[in-house]
Amino acid sequence: MPFRSMFEKEHKITVAMGDYLFREGDQPDFLYFLISGYARVQIGTREIEILDPGQIVGEMALIGNTPRSASVQAATDCEFARVDENRFLNLVTMAPGFAITVMRIMAKRLREAQHHK
Repeated sequence: MPFRSMFEKEHKITVAMGDYLFREGDQPDFLYFLISGYARVQIGTREIEILDPGQIVGEMALIGNTPRSASVQAATDCEFARVDENRFLNLVTMAPGFAITVMRIMAKRLREAQHHK
């Protein structure tokens, strides 16, 4: 993702291998940017995506203010930057290309979720 530098100042958290960043049904709080490691995105027991460093996750719940539609589990030790709604809105305003990237990610994930039903 070409916007990596936009997340350098964000609050960073670590998630140990096997632990969850969040679970399906949790309330939205942040969008997350994966700084290092690999994480699994799961709906129920189905793995639908492996996140690589530089990817974002949690965007649908943050934007829609709805419970999480998937769980994210660390496949390795991971470091994430978390972005709250206010920061997200600032990023979208400062870099409209970021908004397009997020929309493309959301569209891709929605298509894949429909395909895996």
